[in-house]
Amino acid sequence: MRISRSRASGTALLTLAAAGALTTALLTPLGASADDSTTTEDPCKDFPALSDADRRAGNCVPGNDIARMNDRGTKLDTEQDEQSSSNVRRLKTIPKQGSFASVDALNSDLAFSGRYAYAGNYNGFTVYDLKNPAKPKVLSQVVCPGSQNDVSVYGDLLVLSTDSSRSDDSCESTAQSATIKDSWEGIKVFDISNPRVPEYVSAVETPCGSHTHTLAPKARKGGWGHDKKGGKGRKGEDLYVYVSSYSPSASFPDCQPPLDSIGVVKIPTDKPEKASLVNVPVLFPDGGNPGNGYTRATSGCHDLTAYPSKDIMAGACMGDGILLDISDREKPVVTENVRDDNFAFWHSATFNNDATKVVFTDELGGGGAPTCNPTVGPEKGANGIYDITRRGELTFKSYYKIPRTQANTENCVAHNGSLVPVKGKDIMVQAWYQGGWSMFDFTDSANPKEIAWHDRGPYDAAELVTAGPWSTYYYNGYIYSNEIQRGFDVFKVDDRRIRGAERVRFDELNPQSQPRYRE
Repeated sequence: MRISRSRASGTALLTLAAAGALTTALLTPLGASADDSTTTEDPCKDFPALSDADRRAGNCVPGNDIARMNDRGTKLDTEQDEQSSSNVRRLKTIPKQGSFASVDALNSDLAFSGRYAYAGNYNGFTVYDLKNPAKPKVLSQVVCPGSQNDVSVYGDLLVLSTDSSRSDDSCESTAQSATIKDSWEGIKVFDISNPRVPEYVSAVETPCGSHTHTLAPKARKGGWGHDKKGGKGRKGEDLYVYVSSYSPSASFPDCQPPLDSIGVVKIPTDKPEKASLVNVPVLFPDGGNPGNGYTRATSGCHDLTAYPSKDIMAGACMGDGILLDISDREKPVVTENVRDDNFAFWHSATFNNDATKVVFTDELGGGGAPTCNPTVGPEKGANGIYDITRRGELTFKSYYKIPRTQANTENCVAHNGSLVPVKGKDIMVQAWYQGGWSMFDFTDSANPKEIAWHDRGPYDAAELVTAGPWSTYYYNGYIYSNEIQRGFDVFKVDDRRIRGAERVRFDELNPQSQPRYRE
């Protein structure tokens, strides 16, 4: 492993049926255990929607820090309620509903399987029927509190992340301090063979919980993500789940410092009830980036993106960006490490289709601050685009940040996105919270160019409320966005530069587990 040194500068389950009727099914996970988190001294008490990892890290933005990002008097680029480039149409929005409707119930990540979208929320997940993408319908809603509830799907299995300390691993759990040994955080596994009534199958406790997770099944004929042949019950196949979490504390029995590792969970696809933690590999034996007052010290990873068919993975680990070899799924090995003084918090990563480039994101302010303005500038809270050399080394090429100045009541920073599968091109669509979403071409990694965008304007013009797109992904011809407060959005982009993408069809898509599309 080499380190490229920093660049200069900076069992109750509630199901909402499509017909609107509420039904309750009693579902108890096999091997149910106990209990999880809320700290006594909460530095983020004014940010009730934050996950426990963010609370442990103090990953909220104090008022004086927000004031330093203030650009009062700067002319805004999007002064109307909703604007977009001329090639974008918003087709449909389904508002949050039921137990997911409150401001504190944040919408989170998205995953796709066949004609269904699975949308995470801090209180559970929603299944949307995309038979007619322009008119999606709510098929079911699973109430299972435990932020962030990031979701991934594989065949008939759905994996859900819990990173808020709970009283037990059931869907009826309540918040419980991580200082209590019996508290619980980790991943939950559901059977979604009938997406109208998902069934809770098992749970696995993991060190410091699961802020996010990444799937990496063993290679199968036809390539990962294209040849879904029946779901759970793929005999002899194991689904590996890489679990990311961060910010340990000496007062947390199950989340002790140092946290230089990730969790590896193994799920036998034909016996998902036997899911178990099989390894906790140390990624930073030297402790990782110690931090410099601006860049966060490394104490775990925020997000990992696997490219299973190529046996590689990229990690965004607070103060470090890394590449890993995952040819041995249970024993990932770090092969490359980079740092950048402009990055406050390495948040996520996306490969291009050839895995010759990777886009890392910097979540300056933890997603709760107005960083899209001239005061913060174009190189912080941005994407860092890197080439991957033939020797597997990361070479910095450029930054990309949305060019529109946002209001001081809009949290805005680089967040989750996915590739748009255009032959011979590297194009990505990405969420920017209240900055909306942006589609950009990074085929020339030194000169990325925006080709489409959408921005709704401030959720609240008077005060900063966490809102905007959490995840924005391309799936089979449409853009889907899980808007934190407003709901599930569907968009269409009509542009000759991406029309070729409509020839690529995925049976399944988890953007943190990238499939290779045929060019």
